[in-house]
Amino acid sequence: MFYETSRNDHGFAVDPFKALVAPRPIGWISSVSPEGVRNLAPYSYFNAFAQSPHYIGFGSGGRKDSMRNIEAAGEFAVNLATEALAEAMNRSSANVPIHVDEFQLAGLTPAPCRLIKAPRVGESPVCLECKLFRIVDLPGDDGHVDDFLLIGRVLGIHIDDRFIENGRVNTAAMRPIARLGYSEYATVKEAWRMRRPG
Repeated sequence: MFYETSRNDHGFAVDPFKALVAPRPIGWISSVSPEGVRNLAPYSYFNAFAQSPHYIGFGSGGRKDSMRNIEAAGEFAVNLATEALAEAMNRSSANVPIHVDEFQLAGLTPAPCRLIKAPRVGESPVCLECKLFRIVDLPGDDGHVDDFLLIGRVLGIHIDDRFIENGRVNTAAMRPIARLGYSEYATVKEAWRMRRPG
């Protein structure tokens, strides 16, 4: 089959796009409001974009609490969502008023970061401390902007020592989760290697 995205004439009950760009790592973004309220929310439009220096980015559909906090503070943290933290991650995605602390809502420990004021998820094995680099408007066909790409430069990285083995990080042992389409997720349970040619 083929369909034009501007017409969205795929014939499915739900747009299949998210099921096709998969698996997507989850950017579990923590920030703090100007009033000091902690915020935590998962974003499935997330990835890394540069190696040196490190840049990551995530997409926000609408000007959500995370985006408002990041615009105001100029910083945020990205926490690794794992199989053990899946239920807590899901609870933190709830649509709640701005004064609600999602760390508390999800039963998670806010741990201090070293270089930014935003907290990190204490139970997560990895955290990337980020400074906001740029927010890019993503206009629709009519020119209206309701989607945004937030790009952050990674300033510092926390790694749980339990997952460092022989000078390498054992990513599969952390059992990170990724987003597929619809309400489906995947868990990384094993890793295999393939060397690039030449």
